[in-house]
Amino acid sequence: MADIQQLEKRLYRSIGTAIADYKMIQDGDSILVAVSGGKDSWVLLEVLHNLQKRAPVDFSLVAVNIDQGYAGFRQDKIEDFLAKKDIKNEMQYVDIASILNEKLDEGVVPCSLCARLRRGALSSAAKKLNCNKIALGHHLDDMIETLLLNQFFSGKIASMAPVLQPEDGSAKVIRPLVYVKEDDIITFAKEKGYPIVCCQCPLACGENTHGDHKRRKLKMMLKDLEKEIPEIKNSLISSLTNVNPSHLMDRNLWNFETCSRL
Repeated sequence: MADIQQLEKRLYRSIGTAIADYKMIQDGDSILVAVSGGKDSWVLLEVLHNLQKRAPVDFSLVAVNIDQGYAGFRQDKIEDFLAKKDIKNEMQYVDIASILNEKLDEGVVPCSLCARLRRGALSSAAKKLNCNKIALGHHLDDMIETLLLNQFFSGKIASMAPVLQPEDGSAKVIRPLVYVKEDDIITFAKEKGYPIVCCQCPLACGENTHGDHKRRKLKMMLKDLEKEIPEIKNSLISSLTNVNPSHLMDRNLWNFETCSRL
């Protein structure tokens, strides 16, 4: 019990710190919390729901789940759990499965396009519900894996922004879990007994998944490295907050006349 209490304190401290560091929530905000049915979004919702009761600022929450059109998806489990918790919610249906089948050739991994379609659906839901912010459940491991994916396969240094204002002026995206490790989320979710519901995409659910294999390989690589370098994830996430442009090779950052960064 003591270990779980310590974990809960660590979670709330990490999320509270991220919210304060990046000014994610202000007085009067109306926040759409994207609840997929997975562990990350359940933890995000629970913490924000509890913070709402004791935070020094006044903000509202609405949990939104999107049925993506895959057979067997149990949106009812999500809706029932939210009703028991007395959390305002909106259940939506967007046939992303059919769109992917129409637009992608056979054998093409659809994860990237699927993510963009989901983000568009959430943005539309936020507009409908008059929400000015969308809270997503990306955690510390997601940030690190995205950084390495971009370096390994795209030739750029980039991850996911803790706070992002879309160019079209739609609802701002916030990621309050950016300081939280996935292992802590897994343990906390098991303790709370959330109803874990998969989207039923054949590439994302089940034991024989084929989606985003690059990310899964990096996850395994990091797990192996962590055995020898226990602080590797802390170091990698810290590197995203400690950028030294004068020691990078991006010519756009340099004034060649003075040999200094712009």
